Amino acid sequence: MRVLTRSKKLLFNTLAALIDQVVIIVCGFILPRMFLTSYGSAINGLQASITQFLGIIVLCEMGVGAVVQTALYKPLAQKNELEISQIICSAERFFHKLGFFLAVYVFVLMWGYPLLIKNEFGYIYTASLILIISLSSFAHYFLGITYRLLLHADQLGFIPTALHSVCLLVNTALCVVLMKFGAGIHLVKFVSAILFILQPILLIWYVRKHYRINHHIKLMTEPIKQKWNGLAQHIASVVLNGTDMLVLTIFSTLDNVSVYSIYNLVVNGMQKLMISLTTGMQATLGNMFANEEWQRMAIVFTRFEWVVHTGVTLIFGITGILIVPFVVVYTQGVSDADYIVPVFSAFLVLAQALFCLRIPYSTLVLAAGHFKETQNSAILETVINVVLSIVLVRYLSLVGVVIGTLAAVVYRTLYFVWYLSRHILKRHMISFIKCFFVDIIVLFFMWLCTSAFSLQQIGYLSWLSLACKVSVVSILISIAINQVMFPQEMKLVWQQVKCGKLIEGRCKK
Repeated sequence: MRVLTRSKKLLFNTLAALIDQVVIIVCGFILPRMFLTSYGSAINGLQASITQFLGIIVLCEMGVGAVVQTALYKPLAQKNELEISQIICSAERFFHKLGFFLAVYVFVLMWGYPLLIKNEFGYIYTASLILIISLSSFAHYFLGITYRLLLHADQLGFIPTALHSVCLLVNTALCVVLMKFGAGIHLVKFVSAILFILQPILLIWYVRKHYRINHHIKLMTEPIKQKWNGLAQHIASVVLNGTDMLVLTIFSTLDNVSVYSIYNLVVNGMQKLMISLTTGMQATLGNMFANEEWQRMAIVFTRFEWVVHTGVTLIFGITGILIVPFVVVYTQGVSDADYIVPVFSAFLVLAQALFCLRIPYSTLVLAAGHFKETQNSAILETVINVVLSIVLVRYLSLVGVVIGTLAAVVYRTLYFVWYLSRHILKRHMISFIKCFFVDIIVLFFMWLCTSAFSLQQIGYLSWLSLACKVSVVSILISIAINQVMFPQEMKLVWQQVKCGKLIEGRCKK
């Protein structure tokens, strides 16, 4: 495993993450549909809302986890086992404290959340469901999180990613069987929790077999810098992502929460798909940063920026055209809520597309470890979202909360572009402006050339036919416009995809 080149590690990470997101998307469509048909919109909205509330406490992926991962780049590049052990031990102690905080938070939620939803369900029914759903989060903090971060920092993220895919497939199969036999939601969620507890146990076994980590080492100084800044940033990020569901739960109805969760299921799947295609880049850029490969990093980043803009425009352009027809088919036979809300879907797709457009800029900021410097912008983004969502939900319902999200995302995306140009790469923003201008042109022609297409009948085969036509036309439009606007980038990408060297430079003739 250690002899893999940087390019091969990036390839494996990308493929594993892509497969994982395909599995997540497929399983993510199967289970909510089963929840809807088995338990109804109210219970589906309840479990989605509880999951969102518990998501507020998941602070490690882009918070302290990102800081830990960044801190590991240099000692891993230098094979410094002492420093690696210090970072891992410090991280484990910190995550154990977060695990304790999670326990307190869960018990507060078990007490207060049933009162928040106005006794629509029984108190014991709701509180016990919260406890069951939280079990996998406990395992996540107390068992395997630091080892997963270590593998990702060492550009071996495809190992925990593949493990997650297998667990998710098994979980979906078990849940479908249980619901087919009439099992209650508590039993279904309990089986899921037990299954996902196995993931960190297997990661612990793998890392202890392949790494030499001294868990008894004494820490004279704090080896992880800026971890509180990373935590603060991620709290802001989680609140940003959870604001819409939280505001709808408090100021609207559980039916609207269910409608939001169905549309968010689609766009969130597309967001995760886009992230999966770029998942290995943070570790790759971090490795370049640790080795001070400034010129190569600038070249790779410019290419990365264009690829992300092209991919986001294509993926979310197609999603915006197909999402309402899909929801029509997906919710066929469900009549206890109105799931056809095209204006809301358009704003939601746009907000998530802009969120994904900032992937290159946020990725390099994380790889460079600039957490403290960008902390205030994360807090301001959250404030914009919370304030606008609360104000607008009373007048515009679903559309109001997503407008709040859109405004917040626009602000921070532009901030990342500006910060990166001024403080890290120190280049002009014209590159972003050109990419964004081309994005708008591609979206316009995609909409114009597919506006005549429509869903012929309500059914998955009919929707699949529509999706194929829209996708083919959209891909051809994207290729044609990018060939005109970015001829050198198109030529270079095709050459490097052909020879399989995406990072290490030009192909050898």
